[in-house]
Amino acid sequence: MSQPETPEQEAESPFSGERAPLSPRVDLYTAAVLLAFGLGVVALALQMPTFIEQSQTGLTAPGIVPGFHGTVVAILAILLGLRAIRRGALSGSPAPARALASGDGRKLLIAAGLGVLYAGVLVGRMPFWMASALFVFAFTTAFEWEASAQRRWRRVIEAALLGLGTGLAVTYVFERIFLVRLP
Repeated sequence: MSQPETPEQEAESPFSGERAPLSPRVDLYTAAVLLAFGLGVVALALQMPTFIEQSQTGLTAPGIVPGFHGTVVAILAILLGLRAIRRGALSGSPAPARALASGDGRKLLIAAGLGVLYAGVLVGRMPFWMASALFVFAFTTAFEWEASAQRRWRRVIEAALLGLGTGLAVTYVFERIFLVRLP
């Protein structure tokens, strides 16, 4: 039977090795950028019209959802910053920096490219369920392609089913439950 962990003992990180987390100072910088972004979103959401004179309630204001999202991003940024400070981000000696893994930049470009393709090209040019299904299929396939060469075709079939299910479920939820017309 193993002994219970004391505060002095830390469990081995699941990210040990090449996927070790970045230094606390990087987390602090990231928190600062995300806090500025979140507060910017909140500021812009507050400038949006409220339509109170038309509907007699502020709950129909178009800035409520972006304001909520900006608030959540700002709060999470503060928590990330506090965690980074607790981990030593402000200490005099910088922690050893970890370089990005070799494929991280490529993965970022793939994710960004697929997101732009989805939002900028697919949505509005085809039914929403189909655009969403294609996006989820392409995204899943792109990031699972190298994971297992032996089971690659099974992963492609799973990605197709996941994409189709997601496309149909999102369309159903928004159009039937939330009564939102999708493009």
